[in-house]
Amino acid sequence: MELAVYNTQGNETDRKVVLSDAVFGVEANDHAIYLDVKQYLADQRQGTHKSKQRNEVAGSTRKLKRQKGTGGARAGSIKSPLFPGGGRVFGPVPRDYSFKLNKKLKQLARRSALTYKARAGAICVVESPSMEVPKTKNVVALADALKVSDKKVLMVLPESNVNLQLSCRNLPYVKPVLARNLCTYDVMNASAIVLVEGAENVLNTMLA
Repeated sequence: MELAVYNTQGNETDRKVVLSDAVFGVEANDHAIYLDVKQYLADQRQGTHKSKQRNEVAGSTRKLKRQKGTGGARAGSIKSPLFPGGGRVFGPVPRDYSFKLNKKLKQLARRSALTYKARAGAICVVESPSMEVPKTKNVVALADALKVSDKKVLMVLPESNVNLQLSCRNLPYVKPVLARNLCTYDVMNASAIVLVEGAENVLNTMLA
């Protein structure tokens, strides 16, 4: 697949880039995408939830009433889950939600996600913006020129560009990410993908 390279004013240049069919034109695997997104979201969970069981709540351990003869059920401690202020039965405990996925499956998921975006025409390539200092208005102007200011934009950079990354910081609809750190969740969550020229080569090398 060939895409024209746009300049920062939103006009086509005479250059074109080739998106490898081995990355942007594969047979998409929905289940691989599902597993990779599930793993990403699971990794975001802190897992620090905790409720106190009956051996952890404060309270006396004396027997509340005699065992027999009261006409009611046996009661051994005020810390029983049956009483207000007692411990909770089978409550949440700290745990790690992460799980392992094979490297090849994660690569297939990313290729599948990029293929869906390529088929939908949601990918464009722009020449690298030159910024002396961070300027949010420059990124706003670029998004307007590319007609993606009303969309969730994932800006994929071939290498670290501090000024450009800082310029995106105050824009909730633009997320800059390095090509080598691209994940399936970010691709699927974006409605427009802007490849800064050179990022396609990193993706072609990394995922092909």
